[in-house]
Amino acid sequence: MPERLIGMLIFPRLTQLDMTGPYEVLARLPNTRVHLVAHSMAPVKTDRGMEIVPTVTLADCPQFDLVMVPGGAGQQDLMEDAVVLEFLRKQAAGAKYVTSVCTGSLVLGAAGLLKGKRATCHWTAIEHLRPLGAIPVSQRVVIDGNIITGAGVAAGIDFALAVAAILEGEEVAKQIQLQIEYDPSPPFNCGSIETASTEMVALLRGRGAALSEQRRVVAERVGKALGVSKTLGG
Repeated sequence: MPERLIGMLIFPRLTQLDMTGPYEVLARLPNTRVHLVAHSMAPVKTDRGMEIVPTVTLADCPQFDLVMVPGGAGQQDLMEDAVVLEFLRKQAAGAKYVTSVCTGSLVLGAAGLLKGKRATCHWTAIEHLRPLGAIPVSQRVVIDGNIITGAGVAAGIDFALAVAAILEGEEVAKQIQLQIEYDPSPPFNCGSIETASTEMVALLRGRGAALSEQRRVVAERVGKALGVSKTLGG
């Protein structure tokens, strides 16, 4: 049986947990190799200063069975990166699954891969999916055909376990969940906008307002170039 190949895109100012959470799960699948894909083999610095070393370049990577795009502040640069977008389109044509975590879904949208598809994103950016032709869904993991998207950051682990169940069955996914002792019991009940106070949500929206506005502008510009109607999906 051929080795399953998974490719995770990495880029400057990504949020490392968007990638490393799913990596920890998916790299434990049997007969599976996970590649970290970047423009070059130079270390990539995340939004918090961690450096991650790619394993393959965009130009040299094989066809993947599953391709995944994480998110982070650097995601908006990818939305107008012609090389990255063409890479994603080519990979999507041959991959069994096209996936993302957090604001990585905006990059899939910019590649034209989410038109008419249900998808999720980080709660601060989910509305920016609509100009790209996607149908925003406020869920932790959203599956629409071969498109699988996860919500923000830590939701990437839930996303990856759902993917593991699709690829290898529920029993294998459960074994991995136990291996990594993923049994969330957070000290505070404020991990979503449904459980956090309205004051906290407003505070964090305010802090991220400049980045959100940048994302909105890029999403609308890219959506216009894609010929997407702003009213598609809602």
